[in-house]
Amino acid sequence: MKNLKYLFFIIILSNFSLFAQDENKKSSKIVIEHSDFIDKNQNEIPGAIVFTGNVRVLHNGVKISCNKAYHFTDENYVKAFGNVQMVQGDTIFMNSRYAEYNGDKEFAYATGNVNMRSPDSNLVTDTIFFDRKAQQAFYNSFGTITNKDNTLKSKSGRYYLNEKKYSFKTAVTVVNPRSTIKTNHLDYYDNSGHAYVFGPSTITSKTDYIYTENGFYDTTNDIGKLKKNSHILYNSRRIEGNDIFYDRKKNFSKLINNVKITDTVNNLVAKGHYAEVYRNTTTKNDSMFITKKALVITKTENDSMYMHGKKILVTGPPEDRIIRAYNNVRFYNLDMSGKCDSLHSSNKNALSKLIGRPVLWSNKSQMTGDVMHIIGNNKTEKVDSLKVLNNAFLIQKDTLSENGYSQVKGQNLYGKFRDNKLYEVDIVKNCEGIFYLRNEEDGELIGIDKKVCSTINLKLEDNTIQDMTFFTSTESFLYPESEFPENARRLRGFVWRGDEEIKSKDDIFPQEELDLDEKIQKETNAKELLEDVPMEVLKETLDYDKNNPKKKE
Repeated sequence: MKNLKYLFFIIILSNFSLFAQDENKKSSKIVIEHSDFIDKNQNEIPGAIVFTGNVRVLHNGVKISCNKAYHFTDENYVKAFGNVQMVQGDTIFMNSRYAEYNGDKEFAYATGNVNMRSPDSNLVTDTIFFDRKAQQAFYNSFGTITNKDNTLKSKSGRYYLNEKKYSFKTAVTVVNPRSTIKTNHLDYYDNSGHAYVFGPSTITSKTDYIYTENGFYDTTNDIGKLKKNSHILYNSRRIEGNDIFYDRKKNFSKLINNVKITDTVNNLVAKGHYAEVYRNTTTKNDSMFITKKALVITKTENDSMYMHGKKILVTGPPEDRIIRAYNNVRFYNLDMSGKCDSLHSSNKNALSKLIGRPVLWSNKSQMTGDVMHIIGNNKTEKVDSLKVLNNAFLIQKDTLSENGYSQVKGQNLYGKFRDNKLYEVDIVKNCEGIFYLRNEEDGELIGIDKKVCSTINLKLEDNTIQDMTFFTSTESFLYPESEFPENARRLRGFVWRGDEEIKSKDDIFPQEELDLDEKIQKETNAKELLEDVPMEVLKETLDYDKNNPKKKE
């Protein structure tokens, strides 16, 4: 009895399985739900049944309506004519003049004023192919897509229904009221408005121009991330870097690694490995912040000033630009170099303040003091004068002796420049001086002169003292070299900082800043190698590793 019940259960199960298979088989066949007229004349269209008038076709969740249809029952194939509409649930609505549909492959072809709509976008093109199994639609004729306030045009494209993503490969243009994107490879998500561009691409707006070869742009929020060979142009500035993040609504950009900012109006170039740039379109009060091997180059007619600080901030419009540099500031040009803890430079006043252990070198001369002011001339773009306030000290290396130094010290020092060269110096209040006097003809040392007075005036030529005038002298002695003790040849407070001198633009960075280049270059090379691998290869590799975990030894 138990065996009989078991046999009966097997038979029922088998019949149910056959019924299910039969139902699946039926569901894979195209069904003509309605038609006003039917013609089974095989002579006109061999192998097809002709349906005319209000034709409705069903197949696995897709509905096709048209004026006329040829149903090839053996091939499970339909050709639809006139006012064709194909609907897949609430995801795809497609209209055309003509369409074909293969039920076995679940593949559709539509042509003639094709209009394909999804909940988020609308595509108009001449011909489109729709693979329902892969849930992909693609076209190779020019198409126009409208998504919210974005209009996309391309020569060819593919739409991934599950991801709600368009992928365009040729002559792509995206236009909205704020910007225009042009590229040959664009991935666009119509639900979010996110766009990814690959290869040479441009994003243009009323306020700026962007070029990139690998970038992301949020067309809804006007936010972008640029990676490869990217730069942004606006007003008189060009900003570039390995990685650029920008927010057009906030007029803000952040740049990382190999940063370069060129300002043609201010004749200024800023470099570093991290920068933040803010553009104020109302007041033109732009600003930039640079760090990690920061460098600002100010160009003049015949020379350029190179300045480094751990942090550099540039603010203001051209006529009132201010540069602030902090921590171990160094600068260099052909006529002068120097160091200080911090620097404040105003373009409006043509005044640069050197604060915190400032030192200037020019030829073989060194100037130090508590605070230094360098005053320029905006018309000539040259240095006009110099102030050294409190503990002013001028030292000049004697060229013909090993350890000889001419020295002048006083409370304040005032210098005048001609063609960026120091030609006159006044040292005032509590002045002292030691001078190596030599015969002009053969350079033979005459003696070492030591003076104490209230004021000293020096005339220089090619940064060498040519004439000295002393006022209200209270003490003056000229010693033969042999009679002037070594320990008396240095004025109190003498510090020669020649080993710190910035002798070229290559000396402007301390070693820890130079080490950043090597580190960042290694990171950049590794990143570029990864970016050169196609995404499908990376995906296959990740899938393989996931499905084939390494066995534990």
